[in-house]
Amino acid sequence: MSVLAIIPAAGVGTRMGRETPKQFLSIGGTPIFVYTLRKFAMSDPIGQIFLAVRPAEMERVQKAVEAEHLLKPLQLTPGGATRQETVSRALAMAPPSTEVVVVHDAVRPFITAEMIERVVEAARKEGAAILAIPSVDTVKQLDRGRILGTIPRERIALVQTPQAFRYDLLRQAFDRAGADGFQGTDESSLVERLGAKVSVLMGSDRNIKITKPSDLPLARLFIRLERQGKDLDHDSD
Repeated sequence: MSVLAIIPAAGVGTRMGRETPKQFLSIGGTPIFVYTLRKFAMSDPIGQIFLAVRPAEMERVQKAVEAEHLLKPLQLTPGGATRQETVSRALAMAPPSTEVVVVHDAVRPFITAEMIERVVEAARKEGAAILAIPSVDTVKQLDRGRILGTIPRERIALVQTPQAFRYDLLRQAFDRAGADGFQGTDESSLVERLGAKVSVLMGSDRNIKITKPSDLPLARLFIRLERQGKDLDHDSD
C-alpha cells in the first residue's frame, strides 16, 4: 500500500514574534522542520514525503534537504495562502497509486515511529484517524469575553498530528470544502463534514507543536533527551 506524507511548512509563524518562520528556527544547529523530516524518512509505512513550503523558500529548503540524504524520496511542493490550500496543492500532486495520506505539522518534531504506524494502520481499517490527548484544564465557552458555559472535560480532546486518511476520502473532503467555501482548522474537520467516522487515538503530551517562544526551552530539552537515546514518553529522569 502506497502511503504519502504531506508536511505543510509554508506558515509565517507570527506567534513566534520573529522574522524567521518557526519551522526554520534552529535547535541544536538543525532547523525544526528537518527533525520532523527525519522521523518520517525513518518510518516504515511512509513511501514518499511531500514538503510544502512557500515558493520564496524553495531554494533554501532544497539545500537543507539535499544535505540530509534522507532515506525516502522527498518532493517540494509550493504552499498556498492558508494551510488548507497548502495541503490541497500537495494532495493534487499525489501519485495515482496513493492509498493513504498522512498530514503532519512541520513544527511537531517529537512524533514517534509508533504514533505514525498507529494512525496509518487505523486509517487503513477505518478510513480516517487522528491523534489527540485529553484536556486537563477546565474549558469555558465564551462570547465577547463573557462566559456562556463550562464544557465537560471528558467531552474535550486536544487534537495533534499526524492525521491519516484514505486518499479517496481526503480528496472528496477537500473537493467538498472547496465547493462550499469552507475553511477548516485541520484536515479531519473537512472529513467530518462528509459524515465519515474519524477514529481518535491517544497522542502524547511530548508531541508538542512549537509555535511560540515559550515552547523553545522545552523543545531543546526534548532534543537533548532524544540524542541521549531516552524515551520521551517513559523517561523517569
